[in-house]
Amino acid sequence: MADQYAQSGEGNQSAGIPVIRWDEPPEGPVLVLLDQRRLPAEEVELVCTDAPALVDAIRTLAVRGAPLLGIAGAYGVALAALRGFEVEEAAAALEGARPTAVNLAVGVRRARAAYRAALADGGDQRQAAEAALVAARELHREDAEASARMARHGLALLDELLPGGGHRVLTHCNTGALVSGGEGTAFAVALAAHRVGRLRRLWVDETRPLLQGARLTAYEAARNGMAYTLLTDNAAGSLFAAGEVDAVLIGADRIAADGSVANKVGSYPLAVLARYHHVPFIVVAPVTTVDPNTPDGASIEVEQRPGHEVTEVTAPRAPVLGGGAEAGGGIPVAPLGT
Repeated sequence: MADQYAQSGEGNQSAGIPVIRWDEPPEGPVLVLLDQRRLPAEEVELVCTDAPALVDAIRTLAVRGAPLLGIAGAYGVALAALRGFEVEEAAAALEGARPTAVNLAVGVRRARAAYRAALADGGDQRQAAEAALVAARELHREDAEASARMARHGLALLDELLPGGGHRVLTHCNTGALVSGGEGTAFAVALAAHRVGRLRRLWVDETRPLLQGARLTAYEAARNGMAYTLLTDNAAGSLFAAGEVDAVLIGADRIAADGSVANKVGSYPLAVLARYHHVPFIVVAPVTTVDPNTPDGASIEVEQRPGHEVTEVTAPRAPVLGGGAEAGGGIPVAPLGT
């Protein structure tokens, strides 16, 4: 079961409302998420009391971003265990909620392994549940530490590739504190450059069709006082042609054993543009995103999203139109039946 309630405050991990947190009110443990579907219009927390609610939050992108999904998945196993639900069933449902993001499965399996190990060692249900929670908290901490290291390594690489500073960086989708236990992946690198005065401009792709760039990356850039500009995805080529892009920074949903990267749709055209214009193209991801069990890019399962995400435009708090509106509840931009 999930409940929502509004919060005031800053809205991302580094400035107020945590993106994800474990809470234990008198009525029982809960997992509390910053509902990213409602950003940037309002900062609302979503309270999940069981695994099905968390699965729904994951599928509908209330919580998203590969590293954060791993953390959420681990906490979801602990939530099921501590609430007395069937742990194996909950773990299976969580693991399959977003198939491309390997971190989700990694987090679920880690907490489930801790739960199983505690039972195998003679622990009772409560002790096994606590072991799962410890595993989730450790993963949360490790991801925050990994985020800080990625920021340092990424900034050093940028400075090596682009001596002199004044970096003009283009990014796609959202890779900041909203996807991480820390300050993010690719966005964290840009933020590190900003903090030392070496970020001249952050180019933010809108990221069709769900506008994670416009709604979320721009939100985080504004909160951190960064110099940023929002562009439609199909305007990126013009920026490259004009010599306005020094580097591209993106995250990843899964990295195969051969180094192939799956990321938010629209990433591949940027890679081609960067190659053509001799611009560094950098993928920033934690080791938990590398999947040695997936041999190559063709073996990566690519998630297929509902069609209404393309045939409708859904903005935060957008009114639901009468007659003709499809299942998504957004504003139709294509003929009915498309």
